[in-house]
Amino acid sequence: MNIRLIKHNEIPLLTEFLYEAIFQRDIENLAPRIIIQEPTLWIYVDQFGTKKDDHCFVAEVGNKIVGAVWVRCIRAFGHISESVPEFAISVYPQYRGKNIGTKLMETMLEHLRSRGYALTSLAVQKDNYAVKMYKKVGFRIVDENEEEYIMTCRLD
Repeated sequence: MNIRLIKHNEIPLLTEFLYEAIFQRDIENLAPRIIIQEPTLWIYVDQFGTKKDDHCFVAEVGNKIVGAVWVRCIRAFGHISESVPEFAISVYPQYRGKNIGTKLMETMLEHLRSRGYALTSLAVQKDNYAVKMYKKVGFRIVDENEEEYIMTCRLD
């Protein structure tokens, strides 16, 4: 496995990874892919790479990109403040459970530290198995609603 910065021509792949990032409890009744066009989701990928706080790493196995982690300073589900980048991450189902997500998270956290960010955030459904991984890499629950935790990770 190789983790590297995304190339400009690969940015369209983020639409696929955005769909994969949606936690879907019922795998027999998946949401239609068009769901990513809802404004609350589309904000994660819309014109990605055009703002200074857009950062993305991908995981490759062989010559195939199998996962991505990206951050942006946006007003989305895990919004804390205008200067705090919010995480999005996904790994194709057949590559989950192989430590790829953890390595992507750790790589992005180190990247953000090196860029001088003090804090990062994310939102995650309470019953999402990824909560455990987020805690493992340093995220802590700072708020919650009925369905989600808002988590932050201090970078300084």
